Amino acid sequence: MSSASADLSVSGSGPSGPSAGAPASGRWRGLEGGIHLFLLGCAAVSVVTTVSIVVILAVESARFFLDVSVVEFLTDTRWTPLLKPQHFGILPLLCGTILVAVGSMCVSVPIGLGTAIFLSEYAPGRLREVIRPVVEILAGIPSVVYGYFAVVTISPVVRWVFPGTGVFNAASACVVVGVMTLPMIISLSEDALRAVPRSLRQGAYALGATKYEVTVQVVVPAAMSGIVASFLLAVSRAIGETMAVSLAAGKTPRLTLNPLESVQTMTSYIVQISQGDTPAGTPEYRTLFAVGLVLFVMTLLINLLAQWFLGRVREKYE
Repeated sequence: MSSASADLSVSGSGPSGPSAGAPASGRWRGLEGGIHLFLLGCAAVSVVTTVSIVVILAVESARFFLDVSVVEFLTDTRWTPLLKPQHFGILPLLCGTILVAVGSMCVSVPIGLGTAIFLSEYAPGRLREVIRPVVEILAGIPSVVYGYFAVVTISPVVRWVFPGTGVFNAASACVVVGVMTLPMIISLSEDALRAVPRSLRQGAYALGATKYEVTVQVVVPAAMSGIVASFLLAVSRAIGETMAVSLAAGKTPRLTLNPLESVQTMTSYIVQISQGDTPAGTPEYRTLFAVGLVLFVMTLLINLLAQWFLGRVREKYE
């Protein structure tokens, strides 16, 4: 009896043999293959969407440059595609965009970095648990709300401090965009600071360094790659901001560096053309794609610069 049962077990004809597990194993392999195809499809959708955007921008921009010289587009100092006589110089829009982006960084970089250092090095645990969610709430506020906040609250303050300033001005846009980019700088910078190994801090304390000296001379330099990357990503976010800038900065394409004047950014012009008042297929309509292409190239270069900087100065700890 024992030898017969042993033979039966070895032959695999019993319920625990390999023949019983084969169908289940096949079903799992089929399910795994389906999941693999689903994930591949998700990745393909992302790639196809990106490629489609680039192709549309390139094709429509090429049609625009058949009517307008590239030299005129890049060097003319006037932008009046909807008025007579027409001028298609993108420099006023480019200047307004850079003015708002740089001004917003002057607001968000010191406040954001200071807040990140405080949360990482000085704040007690309970206080950090309160401040961190409050900061993250700023990222959930719609940009149009920020725009109305700039017009109703920030602009009157700017006009009170600098009499003669118009309701729409670049300074209000700089302040509100700076507030919008705060969550990104604070979150990424704090993560970079907290990633610095504790052994570096302890070694500095063992040498007699104070809390301030450890923070400024050890922790911040060690996390500099992540901090600078957060700044570059915030600049990219500021350049691409649309609704808040459209409401706060105005719609006056002007080649100026005075933040108290009304300016128009590239995103604000895209909003203006997208309202549907310009006939499709005209050079005026195709300026939408030409400006969008310039905006895409700018943000792409900033992101590539951030990746290059991270790869060159990133600190690796064991």
